[in-house]
Amino acid sequence: SSEPVPRATPTSGMRPLTEEETRQVFEKLQKYLGHNMTQLIDRQDHTHVFRLHKDRVYYMSEHLLKKAECIARKNLICCGTQFGKFTHTRKFRLTITCLDYLARLARYKVWVKSNGEQSFLYGNHIVKAHLRRMTEDTPQNAGVVIFSEGDVPLGFGAAARTTDGCRTAGTEQIVVYHQADIGEYLREEADLV
Repeated sequence: SSEPVPRATPTSGMRPLTEEETRQVFEKLQKYLGHNMTQLIDRQDHTHVFRLHKDRVYYMSEHLLKKAECIARKNLICCGTQFGKFTHTRKFRLTITCLDYLARLARYKVWVKSNGEQSFLYGNHIVKAHLRRMTEDTPQNAGVVIFSEGDVPLGFGAAARTTDGCRTAGTEQIVVYHQADIGEYLREEADLV
């Protein structure tokens, strides 16, 4: 005796973000993208939306969303690009899976020397000795995207010092606080989906 397959309904899959969830997501993205965030929201090619599924926020085209609505919630693993997730205390945290979008639209960028890449990819902060260059006028605590010398995006973090503060910092002083890096694809493989 085979059990009937449950039919999907529009409410069984992803749902739109609440006002509070949207506020948290946009505030976090604003920290990294600044005025470039409009390029993420007001796209010329297709309408894109943010949706919540199992405490994770996904970014996708409406076309993809319509296809995903045909899949039952329990069968849907993910859809679109995961931008982040809400913690148990309902705080929003960006995940490494949104790095492609952040790298393309980031307001502030940091490039690390080749000898500092491995340290960063193991989850360590960036010290002045590993800093190659930094976007001019980067304020303290601003969201920054970290790149290799070859312009490969490695992750993102928060500026520990302003651009001018980095010039006068000692070689072992932290200039960027680590938040996420591409090494997480290996270290936290099970938690990404």
